[in-house]
Amino acid sequence: MSKDTIYDWSRFILKINIKAPVDAVYYAWTRADELEKWFLRRALFHNPVKKDLSNIQQFHAEDTYEWWWHGRDNTVVEKGKVLYANGVDKIQFSFAGGAHVTVQIGTFMDETIVMLTQDKIPTTDIGKVKYHMDCKCGWTFYLANLKSYLEGGVDLRNKNVEHANMVNS
Repeated sequence: MSKDTIYDWSRFILKINIKAPVDAVYYAWTRADELEKWFLRRALFHNPVKKDLSNIQQFHAEDTYEWWWHGRDNTVVEKGKVLYANGVDKIQFSFAGGAHVTVQIGTFMDETIVMLTQDKIPTTDIGKVKYHMDCKCGWTFYLANLKSYLEGGVDLRNKNVEHANMVNS
């Protein structure tokens, strides 16, 4: 990066190739039972009239969520809204700090590619660290874990609360 290039702290993009069909990757992102296999300790989705979705129902735009992670107690919960879900290959949801996360799944050169974009990140000092750097690091791990889970069934997450602050929790 040249000294004239200004880094855009308001967004980042991550990509990973996964040897799995596009629909399997999409389901892994849009159903609570699948999210709990590679990403979350617990996932709840509610439709717009506040009725809970079953853990095997796909979420849709306007649904809301509550997410809990391994390595964190029940007081740490991320709440947000599904902004877009086309049922095939693209989702978007609100996320930490007012950011938006967009996941696009496609095929390139006979491989499934997942592209995650987090944008609308606050460009304050706290936003740069907590919602850009920390989230980018976290998403890097979780995308690698999604690949591990879908390609070989191996979940790399630390689930032992006694081992706090690990790169895999």
